[in-house]
Amino acid sequence: MALNPLPERPTAPQVMQDAAVIPVIVLQDVAHAVPLARALVAGGIRMLEITLRTPAALACIEAIAKEVPEAVVGAGTVRSAADAQAAAMAGARFVVSPGYTHAVGKACHDLGLALLPGVATGSEIMMAQEDGYTALKFFPAMQSGGAGMLKAWHGPFNDVKFCPTGGVTAPNAAEFLALPNVACVGGSWLTPADAMAAGDWGRITRLAAEAAALPRR
Repeated sequence: MALNPLPERPTAPQVMQDAAVIPVIVLQDVAHAVPLARALVAGGIRMLEITLRTPAALACIEAIAKEVPEAVVGAGTVRSAADAQAAAMAGARFVVSPGYTHAVGKACHDLGLALLPGVATGSEIMMAQEDGYTALKFFPAMQSGGAGMLKAWHGPFNDVKFCPTGGVTAPNAAEFLALPNVACVGGSWLTPADAMAAGDWGRITRLAAEAAALPRR
């Protein structure tokens, strides 16, 4: 699938607008990183969030950055300036955080990394906005009010776009994507652990193609 070219350093809005879904990926084995990335890109999904939840995560980011240039690899679960620095050194082109602190925001700004800060309250949205961030991750989405919360936020925060993540699945993704303040969703259903363990990359490409075809407002 042909995809439009992106700048070397995409902005957070560009990351969120590229496709309907950003896969949230937990990799235990570096050997899975490159074939997984190629399978997702083949299905039309190239923004890949590799979470920093495993010892292999940074090596996986580095492998994808070096060997799958058509992918745009990012790091998730970034909780500190040190995490952001390590992600950048591994080749990440964007980062995603479960929350927001000024230190993480400043580090990403200084590194030239797009950041999708995690927020779950109005106060957190305002903190991120004060530092110039208006493309935000709503996390954990289902546990924090789901689509109803996003509808309530649209009035006071109509200049903010969200990527809801956390409990978002293939069956409920469309409900979120129909909202005017949702640019994309994040989810783990594109990369099932059993498919990765079996090397069933064709299944992952099919899931990516289905996700890439989801309609958005």
